[in-house]
Amino acid sequence: MKRILMIIAQKIFRDEELLEPKKIFEESGQAVTIASVEKGACLGKLGARVEADIRLSDVKGEDYDAVVFVGGSGSEEYFDDLTAHKIAREFHKKNKIVGAICAAPTILARAGLLDRKNATSYIDQKENITRCGAFYKDQAIVVDGNIITGNGPMASIEFANVILKNIL
Repeated sequence: MKRILMIIAQKIFRDEELLEPKKIFEESGQAVTIASVEKGACLGKLGARVEADIRLSDVKGEDYDAVVFVGGSGSEEYFDDLTAHKIAREFHKKNKIVGAICAAPTILARAGLLDRKNATSYIDQKENITRCGAFYKDQAIVVDGNIITGNGPMASIEFANVILKNIL
């Protein structure tokens, strides 16, 4: 069993980008922990209500095998969040899977992880990630080393399956 940390915004995370991968991870026997700025209630753009198990500031990288940053416009709260950047860099440095989908690849880009890396994102984030040195690929899923990026809600299932394939 692998332990996967999924980081979501307190409000306006993209429902499918959390719920579809979480279901796939759990059905394959993996343990999922949800983190957000605050522990407790989080609200998705489409109305999903989920509980964050832990606060972002309480995350210990050694407790997890992979981290997944969930997109949606709410993920912008992490674009310049130093705690989110530290988590992303810690997982990357330890060669653990670092995933981000939709708008969330901008978090990785601003943390310095996408410089000279192939990546995708929601199209409105293309400039944000390329400005940070990423080579934007117009694809649903892009894998570059231990970094896996997805371009949006329609890619959620494929994104989850690629992450699983890379951690098992």
